[in-house]
Amino acid sequence: MAQTRTRLEDYESEVYTCCKCSLCKFIAQPAFKSKQFSAGCPSIEDRNFHVYSGGGKMGLSNGILAGMVDYSEEMLDAIYRCTLCGSCEIQCRQTMGNGISINEVLHALRIRCVEDGQLLPAHMMLIDCMKAEDNPFGEPKAERGKWAEGLNLKDATTEKVEVLFHAGCRFSYDQDLREVVRGYAQTLKDAGVDFGIAGKGEACCGGRAFDIGYRAEMEKYSEDMESRVKASGAKILVTPCSDCFGAFKYYYPWIESKMDVEVLHITQYLDRLISEGTIKIQKEVPMTVTYHDPCHLGRLGEPYEPWTGQWTKVLGQLHITDSPKPLRTGENGVYDSPRNILKSIPGLKFVEMERIRQNSWCCGAGAGALEAFEDFAQRTAMKRIEEAKSTGAEALVTSCPWCERNFKDALKEAGDDFKVYDIMELLK
Repeated sequence: MAQTRTRLEDYESEVYTCCKCSLCKFIAQPAFKSKQFSAGCPSIEDRNFHVYSGGGKMGLSNGILAGMVDYSEEMLDAIYRCTLCGSCEIQCRQTMGNGISINEVLHALRIRCVEDGQLLPAHMMLIDCMKAEDNPFGEPKAERGKWAEGLNLKDATTEKVEVLFHAGCRFSYDQDLREVVRGYAQTLKDAGVDFGIAGKGEACCGGRAFDIGYRAEMEKYSEDMESRVKASGAKILVTPCSDCFGAFKYYYPWIESKMDVEVLHITQYLDRLISEGTIKIQKEVPMTVTYHDPCHLGRLGEPYEPWTGQWTKVLGQLHITDSPKPLRTGENGVYDSPRNILKSIPGLKFVEMERIRQNSWCCGAGAGALEAFEDFAQRTAMKRIEEAKSTGAEALVTSCPWCERNFKDALKEAGDDFKVYDIMELLK
C-alpha cells in the first residue's frame, strides 16, 4: 500500500495556514437562513469552547507538531468528541477558498494519537470487535448474511454477477433495520438485476476504523474489498450504507486503494432504474416528509481527487501551494438521487430543512462519537429532529442506517414519537 499523506507532519503547512477565523463553526453565509439553524459544527455547538471546533483542533495539531503540548484527558476529549462530519472543511472552503484539508488533518491527528497509544476504551473495544469478527459490534461473522435468508440471492463468492450488493455492518446485524435491507435486495431482484451478495464472506468496509485513527485496519479491509470485487466479476458495486459509500468514494482513493468498479449508493442505482422505467413506483404515500443528507453520502461522498503538488513558504511565513489543489466543497456528493426518488412517490409531499446538501447538520453517530459519547451523539440527533419538525413534516427520511439508528434511539430516549424512515420504507 502506498505511503500516502496520513501523517500529521504531512499537513504541517495546512495547519500553520489556518487563520483561526472561526468560520468553520457556522453555515457559510450564502446558505445561512436563520440564527436557530446556523451552526455547522456539532462539537463546538455542544461544548462551546474553541478547541472543539475545526480551527481549534488545527491549533491543537500545531501545538503537537511544535512539541508544545502534552496529551491529557481534556485534550483527547476535544479530539474524539467529534463526528468528523466534514462540515468545518466545507464551510472553510466555501468562505475562504483555500487549500486547507481540515478533515484530513483531523484524521491524521487521530492516527497520531493511535500511534502514541492515546486511545479511548470504547474505541479499543470497537477495534477488538473488528479484529475478532470483522464488524464493529462483535457479532458472529458467520451470521453476517442471515439478513438475506429466504430471498434466494446469488452468492457472489461462487458465482459471477453484474452487480455486487454490499449490505454493510449496520444493515447486516441491526434487527430493527433488517426489513430495510431486505426490501432493497428484493426490489433489485424484482427488477431483474443480475446481482449477488458475499453473505458471511462480506466484511466491514473499514471506514469506522479509519475514522478513529486505525489506518492499518482500513488498509486491511480495503484490500479484502478489492479482492472480493475482483472475484465477483462485478462491474457495479452497490451499497445501501452511506458510511460504506463514503469509504469507497473518499477514503479508499485517499489511501490509494483501487477498485475497478463503478461505486453507487442504492439511491443512485434505484434512481437510474426508475428513470429507465425498469422500476415503477405505484404505492401511494399521503404524507409530508423532509430529507436528511447523511454526511458520508453527501459532502463526504464527494469523490476524492488526488493532488501531487507541494506547499511552499514565501516571505518567510506565508504557506501557498505550487499548483492548484482540488477544492472539496461538498457540492459533488449524492443529493439529487434520494430527492428524485421521494418526489416520484405518489401522494408524498416533500419539504426541505434549512441545512441541506453540503451544509447538512450531522446526525451525530459518526467517527466513533456514538460509541464513546452516546449522550453527545443523541443531543446532536435531537437538534436535527428539531429542525425537521420546524418544516411541518410528519416524518424525517434518510438513506443511511447509522443515521436512522441514532435518530430512533435519540427519539426513544426523549420519549418523542416523531417518525424516522429509510427511503425503502416508503417504497415497500
